[in-house]
Amino acid sequence: MNILLIFFELFITFFKIGLFTIGGGYAMIPLIQQEIIDHGWMTLAELIDIIAISEMTPGPFAVNAATFVGIKTTGLAGGLFATLGVTFPSFVIVVLVARYFTHFQNHPIVQSVLYGLRPAVIGLIASSAFLIGKAAFLNASVDFGSLFADLGRFFTETVDWKAILIFGAVIFGKYKFNIHPVLLIVISAALGVVLYGLL
Repeated sequence: MNILLIFFELFITFFKIGLFTIGGGYAMIPLIQQEIIDHGWMTLAELIDIIAISEMTPGPFAVNAATFVGIKTTGLAGGLFATLGVTFPSFVIVVLVARYFTHFQNHPIVQSVLYGLRPAVIGLIASSAFLIGKAAFLNASVDFGSLFADLGRFFTETVDWKAILIFGAVIFGKYKFNIHPVLLIVISAALGVVLYGLL
């Protein structure tokens, strides 16, 4: 495929993600998943890795994710096009909102729209949590319709108990001892090395 066409696709795809994502970075994960996997730019496992890296690195999640996907697809130039695509709608919308929102923020229609968007944002974030949790805690794709037919095999072969142990340790450390999030990331990385690399 022509490299310019790929650049254009990256820009348009992330422009669409940036334009139609309401509710921040977590709410855009389902749309990112749909677009990136449909284009064949990366697998679900690779996307989950990108999400984890984007959360750990400085800067907004959306910008980090777009940059990483673009770089993986076509190098540094691809990262630039994807980043420009995802940030351009936000830039335009923020400029317009900053200029005009105070004039109509209390209008009944605007308030109704905002009330309607709240549950949608929560649903998108919940969908993101389910997607990431399924990929992180299960070793294989699961047909939830036939899950109860073989619960024994599910708990012994499908569930990733090492990931659940790390998750539990992070939750316990945060809420029991109020460990700083940066230290929790370091501890999680160390546990990953021990549990997945050495055992």
